[in-house]
Amino acid sequence: MSHAARLSPTSALKLVSPAIATIADVAALLATGDALDRVVPSVLGIVADALGAHECSLWRVDETGLWRAYSLGDSATTVADVRKRLDDNSLVGDGLALARLTTGPRLLGAIVVGMEREVSTEEFVLLTTIGTMVAPALVHAEYSRQLETEVALRTRQIEQQRRFTERIIDSMPVGLYVIDREFRIQAWNRKRETGMQGVSREEAIGRTIFEILHRQPAELLREEFEDVFSTGRIAEFQMESKATGEHRTYRITKIPMRVDDTAVTHVITIGEDITEWREAQQRFAQAEKLAAIGTLAAGVMHEINNPLATIAACGESLQLKLREMAEAGQETPRESDDYLSIIEQEVHRCKRIVNGLLEFSRPRAVGKELVDLNEVIEKTLFLLKHHATFKKMSIELDLDRQSVPMVDGNAEQLIQVFMALLLNATDAMQEQGRVKLRTRGAGNGDSIVAEVADDGHGIKRPDLRKIFEPFFTTKPPGRGTGLGLSICYGIIAEHGGRIEVDSAVGQGATFRIFLPRVTT
Repeated sequence: MSHAARLSPTSALKLVSPAIATIADVAALLATGDALDRVVPSVLGIVADALGAHECSLWRVDETGLWRAYSLGDSATTVADVRKRLDDNSLVGDGLALARLTTGPRLLGAIVVGMEREVSTEEFVLLTTIGTMVAPALVHAEYSRQLETEVALRTRQIEQQRRFTERIIDSMPVGLYVIDREFRIQAWNRKRETGMQGVSREEAIGRTIFEILHRQPAELLREEFEDVFSTGRIAEFQMESKATGEHRTYRITKIPMRVDDTAVTHVITIGEDITEWREAQQRFAQAEKLAAIGTLAAGVMHEINNPLATIAACGESLQLKLREMAEAGQETPRESDDYLSIIEQEVHRCKRIVNGLLEFSRPRAVGKELVDLNEVIEKTLFLLKHHATFKKMSIELDLDRQSVPMVDGNAEQLIQVFMALLLNATDAMQEQGRVKLRTRGAGNGDSIVAEVADDGHGIKRPDLRKIFEPFFTTKPPGRGTGLGLSICYGIIAEHGGRIEVDSAVGQGATFRIFLPRVTT
């Protein structure tokens, strides 16, 4: 039977009066809500003073076992001593008293008091009463620690997720920012920091978009955002810019965002540089257009050649007939020879056009071999050095001599391409000017770029998309058929490469030929 069971009501009543101050002090300490690390030593001090103990300690029981959590005075009591008394339920004796700390059937630990004398029944009741008060504080502290641990864990996870999401957004190769209903910036990714305007995230966050994107009309920006806020639809459009010094095309996408799944609360704006993509699309469209023209040219070629052959044969027959009449002393029309000469010249001119169109639509199969692109350019210059207009030009060579630019191609066709480009350059500069020829590696070294640049009058932007089309020419009538660049385009395509042009009015033109490099 325990001491608590043997305690009579009268003895318990006698205990209340002298112990009430002790219990009140302990209750006041526990009610402060301070951490147990600060409260428990004070509680143990009150107990030790009240009982005159030389040792007072609090022991805990958890998944690791029994261990001393707090101690005041001597520390003579061992884990074995406490474990044996708890197991045997021998809580009082031999100058030692234990008060179990429990919550329901669960044992939390014990308060252990060591004295030079035996503990009285009244003192044991006081000790168990204090233990009853301390046990809920231990449970509360345990739950608080668990909650703190869980909150700290969740906070770390949220912070890690936030950083991960932020890293994803910053790693995107597009400019991204988010504004709220007040047009204030709430997100601003790394690409926006390093973009054209280079505004830092710290400078942008919290400010209105009109303060940051001050180069754009505020009313236009407001109208674009208001449309997304009101309709909830994605808006997409393209814009042109020369802020970097070169002409770039951007695709701007404004995406509605709903925080609470009701009205649109934010707008996400994504700016993507699509210059290269757009140029690739234009090249693809150009290739399709040229392929269609080539198919048409191949279909009508024979229909044109046949009547041309007939006209040429008839002209030749008339010329023979007139010659026979003249030899026979008969009078012939005075202008007949001129007319027949014109017919012959125009028939040959038509044949040249048809043959050029045929060469564009179906480049003839030619043998290919390893060709040094530098040698091709130098041979082209040798062939043109006696050309009347070419003599007036200043030629500047910047050829890659370090790594020989070898390609798999036909030297004759490549000379034809460079000759056409150089002659076009002389036409663009008319009397005099400078032409620069350059070769260099491109990409990862798997391609060779050959450039022909002039400082002529340049090409109008609307014309840039059409210069490789058959029969398109900016030259005056009689100066060209408009097939030269088309044929160049077909030859380079047949060599597995591509040809591009970069030009602006008054700033000359640069034609770039990309060909696959062959390593020897």
